[in-house]
Amino acid sequence: KQWLLIKILYVSQDLNAMEKKLAEYKCDTNEAVCLKLGIEVAFGYKGLQIQLFYTAGNLSNLFKVKYGSKVTETFDCVEPDDVEGKIREKEANFKPFGTLLHSYTFHSEEAGELTYQIHKADITCPGFQEYHERLQTFLMWFIETASFIDTDDDRWDFFLVFEKYNKDGESLYATVGYMTVYNYYVYPDKTRPRVSQMLILPPFQGEGHGAQLLEAVHRFYCSLPKVQDITAEDPSENYVKLRDYVLVKLCQNLPSFATDKLHLGFSADMVREAQDKLKINKKHARRVYEILRLRATDMSDEEKARDFRLEVKRRLFGPYRKNQRELAKMRKCLRPEELVSHMGQMDTKTQHEELEKSFQVVVDDYRRIIERLATQA
Repeated sequence: KQWLLIKILYVSQDLNAMEKKLAEYKCDTNEAVCLKLGIEVAFGYKGLQIQLFYTAGNLSNLFKVKYGSKVTETFDCVEPDDVEGKIREKEANFKPFGTLLHSYTFHSEEAGELTYQIHKADITCPGFQEYHERLQTFLMWFIETASFIDTDDDRWDFFLVFEKYNKDGESLYATVGYMTVYNYYVYPDKTRPRVSQMLILPPFQGEGHGAQLLEAVHRFYCSLPKVQDITAEDPSENYVKLRDYVLVKLCQNLPSFATDKLHLGFSADMVREAQDKLKINKKHARRVYEILRLRATDMSDEEKARDFRLEVKRRLFGPYRKNQRELAKMRKCLRPEELVSHMGQMDTKTQHEELEKSFQVVVDDYRRIIERLATQA
């Protein structure tokens, strides 16, 4: 069995105690291991083991290859690299890039109170381009469809999350995750920041760092008068859920989203206030409204539950309504035998069943967000 092991290393006297495993790929062939690395296939090895280390702060790489035996070669054990010495040398002077936007703490039962910082950087920061080249290599390990960006374009913004920890009285930093945002032009004088990439490294996932990062980024752009709204490029399902949580958290105290106004329906005041104060577009503001309305609705009351259900289904029915308009056009231009095949795809009963399924999925997602808000209150 061949394998590829990726670890991040902290500065410590006990190196093994300060390793955090990022990923481990076990493969049946050398070819599969090398495919992950993007190198030519390594033939002729038995028991191939590849270890890739990143130092926690500036992400310098240490690379080690081990194997049980090699074709045409008999060898003795070689001396290992001085990993600890290299880590200490690289990490001692590392400081986060850019401007500090936000700091927060997280309590861990094992480590106690931990401090984290979110910084905004751009490609002009001294040393950042080289650091980013190392940072973005994480994308190929953890995001299947990710690609590297063109850092020569100055419209990119970079947001970085660091853990701040102490070693022998000295403050050191470990990379937790990052986000890239591209600033698109909006006529005549606005910009539309679009989230392109977002990654929290596996050892830190599930601790709330993604929400902290997205909220800090959102608040940063809200402070810029030239920003039209904030969007995301091809967002994943998990990203949409995270965005819903953050936007609801930001909107819940706006006057137009007050509890006594939610049962009056989605209003122009909600759209305007979300846009003006928080750079949230109409589509996202509508989801915020539905989540807050569900929180304020007694679903055991049949009439109130029915009103909420119809309100959400009217939005979800949009694609089906479009299909009905297309069918009306088809009746005018298609022959009867052609029309039959298309009508089969738009059966009313099937539409109603799919609509109900979609509604139940949406409500389940909304309830999880409401539960998370309650735990953070």
